Amino acid sequence: MDFFSPLVQVFQQSAMTFYIVVTIFGLAVGSFLNVVIYRLPKMMELAWQQDYQQYFNQDAEQPKVKFNLALPHSHCPKCQHQLSALDNIPLISWLLLRAKCRYCKTPISVRYPAIEAFTGLLSLLVAMHFGVTEHTLIYLVVTWCLIALSFIDIDKMLLPDQITQPLLWLALLLSVTGYTVSPTDSLIGAAAGYLSLWSVFWLFKLVTGKEGMGYGDFKLLAIFGALLGWQLLPLIILLSSVVGAVLGSLMLLIQGKNKATPIPFGPYIAAAGWIAILWGKDITSWYLGTMGL
Repeated sequence: MDFFSPLVQVFQQSAMTFYIVVTIFGLAVGSFLNVVIYRLPKMMELAWQQDYQQYFNQDAEQPKVKFNLALPHSHCPKCQHQLSALDNIPLISWLLLRAKCRYCKTPISVRYPAIEAFTGLLSLLVAMHFGVTEHTLIYLVVTWCLIALSFIDIDKMLLPDQITQPLLWLALLLSVTGYTVSPTDSLIGAAAGYLSLWSVFWLFKLVTGKEGMGYGDFKLLAIFGALLGWQLLPLIILLSSVVGAVLGSLMLLIQGKNKATPIPFGPYIAAAGWIAILWGKDITSWYLGTMGL
């Protein structure tokens, strides 16, 4: 801690310096999240295929090419040319290259800088809300995980255990160390978050014979229950349901798809939970005040 004391003092004396540093770091993390969002599902698919081959065809040759979050190095998907450090500067490289590959001039999707900017913006909001405290670090990590989970769910209808399970354990441990809610509220919140959606899932399946959501959604709500306590779960469920219904319907309408088309629910839970982290107590107090309670 002594090593970081001078840096903390600088941040405490200059809020603007703190915000700038957090935003720049958030942009860099956003660049890494682009890698996670693209590669983690593929890593999972490769692992499932390898497990299948090992079980049903034990003589099958294992792939020699490594594919993980570090390898292969970043490259253009079109010309396969390895990208240099100058090609990977968050936002700036995309702008300087005019949204095209330096080598083959293939257009680069606006999604990459958008995720970087989105991560930087949310990181700034967290820093402004919690200030120079341990809570900023905690909720920055949570925010970054939520961004990765949301975009993976949008792409693959999947919320990977590789992210949700460590995040759930982190939330439970934070309650024990006194950084969040009490251990009792955290444990009850985790159980209530999971079981509430689990119950809805099975009720919907018994009535319609269809699966209305995935198990990853249960785990994601359990994370917020463990992090914020059971008291904020009704707000998160209400916000995610309303936003999900409105935006989901609009997306289906714009894309010209019918109402039976499945849509990912994870991003709406993530958005509602993130709002509850920053303003959940204020929203609840305002609502109870308007009801005269």
